Amino acid sequence: MNLKKHQLNESTLAYIDEGAGNPVVLLHGFCGSSQYWEKVVPELAKHYRVIAPDLPGHGQSSPLKPGFSIDDLAQKIKELLDALNIEKVSMFGHSLGGYITVAFAEKFNSYLNGFSLVHSTAFPDSDEAKKGREAGVAKIKDEGIHTFIDGLVPKLFSPEHLNESYVEKAKQIGCTTSPQGAMDTLLAMKNRPDRNHVLQNTEVPVILIAGEQDQIVPVEKTFSVSRTNIKQAIIKNAGHMSMYENPNELIKLITTFS
Repeated sequence: MNLKKHQLNESTLAYIDEGAGNPVVLLHGFCGSSQYWEKVVPELAKHYRVIAPDLPGHGQSSPLKPGFSIDDLAQKIKELLDALNIEKVSMFGHSLGGYITVAFAEKFNSYLNGFSLVHSTAFPDSDEAKKGREAGVAKIKDEGIHTFIDGLVPKLFSPEHLNESYVEKAKQIGCTTSPQGAMDTLLAMKNRPDRNHVLQNTEVPVILIAGEQDQIVPVEKTFSVSRTNIKQAIIKNAGHMSMYENPNELIKLITTFS
């Protein structure tokens, strides 16, 4: 998977662009990168054009100016699609990427053939979660990104997978995150609004994907809305990171949906 880069106004966005066919956009989670999808992209690229960016401040993409919102991140994805002359996509957002996806669906619905929240939710942060975001900012500021990542990453995986090599790989990816970008993203997540109304009102197909053993976003938080155009799927033997823990099942869900 080769990274390309595009200059979008004052920021640089790195992204993977592989395969041909109907476009599928994959948005990774907090302190991740496009490399999260390394087991997924090669299979999907046999059937689709797969776009997987490094979100701003993550991987090799430059951070945005402090004070940005989840909506601003959705705007950057829209700008990338415009730069690539892509008019319609199926968008799959993992965790943070799901927050961006549902914001994108609210603002730029005409770009979507369908969308998915993967181990994510349309709910806003609880008061407890907001305090956790603030604590995360303080930890990065006081102890650095490496210490923060060492504490974060094990929580992302099912306890039975903690000795797998991909846990260490996720830590390595996390440590490439810009410390300032991580802190600003924590605040953007803290301040995001409730977007369940987007799920309640959208007319495009949606699939909500939850991990059976997810310790970050419980199944009921993902399955927040039930409608005829919304499918719900639980990936067994997976925590918050099915792209590593059960990639074959995630690929199957993406291909049957797209």
